[in-house]
Amino acid sequence: MTDWAGRTAAEIAAAVREKRTTPREVVARHLARIERLDGRIGAFRAVRAEAALTEADEVGARGDLGELPLAGVPVAVKDNLAVRGESVRVGSAATPDAPAGSDHVTVARLRAAGAVVVGLTNVPELCVFGTTDGVHGTARNPWDPARSAGGSSGGSAAAVAAGMVPLALGNDGMGSLRIPAANCGLVTLKPGHGVVPAGIGDGDWFGMSENGPLATTVEDLRLMLAVLANTAVRSREDAGALRVAASLRSPLAGVTVSRPYADAVREAAGVLMKAGHQVRRAEPPYPASLGASALAHWTAGTSVDARELDRRLLSRRTRVHAALGRPLVRRAAAGAARQALRDRLEPFFAEYDVLLTPALARRSPRAAAWHERGWLRNIAANSAYSPFTPPWNLTGWPAMAVPVGTLPSGAPTAVQLVGRPGSEATLLELAERIEALRPWRRTAPLD
Repeated sequence: MTDWAGRTAAEIAAAVREKRTTPREVVARHLARIERLDGRIGAFRAVRAEAALTEADEVGARGDLGELPLAGVPVAVKDNLAVRGESVRVGSAATPDAPAGSDHVTVARLRAAGAVVVGLTNVPELCVFGTTDGVHGTARNPWDPARSAGGSSGGSAAAVAAGMVPLALGNDGMGSLRIPAANCGLVTLKPGHGVVPAGIGDGDWFGMSENGPLATTVEDLRLMLAVLANTAVRSREDAGALRVAASLRSPLAGVTVSRPYADAVREAAGVLMKAGHQVRRAEPPYPASLGASALAHWTAGTSVDARELDRRLLSRRTRVHAALGRPLVRRAAAGAARQALRDRLEPFFAEYDVLLTPALARRSPRAAAWHERGWLRNIAANSAYSPFTPPWNLTGWPAMAVPVGTLPSGAPTAVQLVGRPGSEATLLELAERIEALRPWRRTAPLD
C-alpha cells in the first residue's frame, strides 16, 4: 500500500482522478499519521476520523471524480471557520460548543472540489496572538518542537509541516498565515481584499482578515487558491523583469532583524537577480505612527469579537486586549488610518513592483503557556519577532511567505513578498522562481 501521507496535493488528486488510489486509502493514511504524530505536535483541536472516512467514500462515489481539482485530498481547517457538524471554538472556553449547521463558504468550496476535512486545528484564543496555545492545546513547530508553531493559524501550519495533511485552510488578520508559515517552512499567500471570501468572525477585523491556503509547494498553493477564489490566478501576460525593492528595516521602530532572516532576504534577492529581475535596496516610507495604528486595529478587532462572550471565561491577556480596544472600535471602523497608510505607500509601489522583506525578525518564542502570561509580555514577544506582517493587513494588499534559508537549529527561515492590489499572480511567479532555484524541504523530519 502506498503511503500517501507526505505527498503533494497535486500528486494525490491526480492519483485519485486516475483511480490509482481511492479517497478512503489516502485519508486513512493521513489519519494514521495524525494519530502517530499529533501527540507531539498539537496541531489539531478535533480530528474527524470516522466522519472523514465516510466523506472520503462519498467523494470516491461521485460521478465527477475525474474532474475534481482536489479529489480525495485531506485538508485541515482552522478552528474559527465553520465545518458542518462541528463546533467552532476559536481557541476559547467562552465560545459555544454547539455544532455548526453549515460550512463556511471556503470550506464548502474545498469540499465541492473533492477535498476531505480531517479535522479542525488549534488557534490562540480568538485568534489574537502570534503563538498558538490555550485551553484546547499547544501547537508546536514540527521542525523544532520546543518552539511555538506561531499564530494564529499555528495548528494549520503545524499539520501541513508535519505531513499530516498536504493542505490547510487558515486566515490572516495581522500575519496569522504568514507568521506560522514562516516558522514551519511553508508557502502561503494572504490574498488581497476581495479575492477569497472572508466572513471571519464579526466583520473580518474591519476588512483586514483574509482566508488563504497553507501548502508545501507553490503548485499546491495555486491549486488551493484557485478553489478558494473560485477562479484561477493567471500568470502575467508581460513576463518581463520586475522592479523589486529589498528592505531589512522593521516597520516597527526599535525592532532589529536577526542575522538568519537578514541572510534570507539577501539570498532571495540573489535568486531573483539571477532570474532576471531588478533588485535594489529601498526602504518603504513607513510612518512613525504605524505601530500605534496596528495596535489600535488589533485590539479593536478583538473587542468586537469578544463582545457577546462571557469575559469571565476569557484568558487575562484576551480580556485586557479587548478592553483596550473597546474605545477604539469606531475610529478603526472608519478606516481613515488605513487609507492614510495606503496613500503614503502607493508612490513607493508605483516605483517598485514588489517589496521583499524578512517574513519574521527572529525565530518564534518557546512553546509555552503564553495564554497564562501577562498581556504586556505577550505583546512584547509578538512585536519582537513578527513586525513585518501587520502593514499589509492594514492596506489590504497581497503578501506571501516563502521559505528561504535555515536557522542554526536547522529550522526554516523565510522571506515576505508584498505587492500592490491585484498582484497575486506576480507574487506567485516570484515564489515559483525561488522554489525552482532554491528548493526547500517540504516537511519536517519527524520519522
